[in-house]
Amino acid sequence: MDLFNLEWSVIWNYRDMFIRGVGITLVLTLAGYCGGIILGLLLGLGQVSTRKIIYWPCKIYVDLIRGTPMLVQIFIIHFALFPTIFGHSLGYMVSGITALVINCAAYNAEIFRAGIQSIAKGQMEAARSLGLTYGQAMRKVILPQAFRRMIPPLGNEFIALLKDSSLLMVIAAPDILYASKVITGATFRHWEPYLFAAFLYLILTYIATKIIAFIEKRYSNTYIPRKAKGRLAR
Repeated sequence: MDLFNLEWSVIWNYRDMFIRGVGITLVLTLAGYCGGIILGLLLGLGQVSTRKIIYWPCKIYVDLIRGTPMLVQIFIIHFALFPTIFGHSLGYMVSGITALVINCAAYNAEIFRAGIQSIAKGQMEAARSLGLTYGQAMRKVILPQAFRRMIPPLGNEFIALLKDSSLLMVIAAPDILYASKVITGATFRHWEPYLFAAFLYLILTYIATKIIAFIEKRYSNTYIPRKAKGRLAR
């Protein structure tokens, strides 16, 4: 078998497995990313807190997760943590989403921290002088401004998580890469399944890139209503 003697009928015969793999990949990635955004925001806020009891646990968590391989985290969660707590594995879906959330949150936390700290301190002082509490100032003044700057790195993190979700194959998550592995074992064809898996990931990341670019273009720039634009033109 070589690169110039491919049998793409193999892919067609196992198309249902690839379709399911795409669905599982998207579910795992979206669930992991949404959870990672929420937890990452809390960790990011914790890292800009002046209270050491809040700052240090968040800082240690971020450094610990960012400093260890995601594959190791998946093994610990699926084969050690959940069986120890519950007495048995909770399956690839729960373990996979948990691992993606835990890992994604650490990287998103750094994005939120950097975004918040990029806003001039005078913004917070001005908001507080108007009578807003710290939480209100953060929610209504700081985060909306910081979010525009965080869109590109948050988008990059989503794309990275989409590709890193392939690591969940090791706990038998039936995603795109797992489908390729099963097909390879059943047909003894290697080029076609893995090339098609790479093609599917390329398509998914391309679509994600276009969506992120649209969101960045829409929200990164200051929005000026049409009426205001007309006045400025005059």
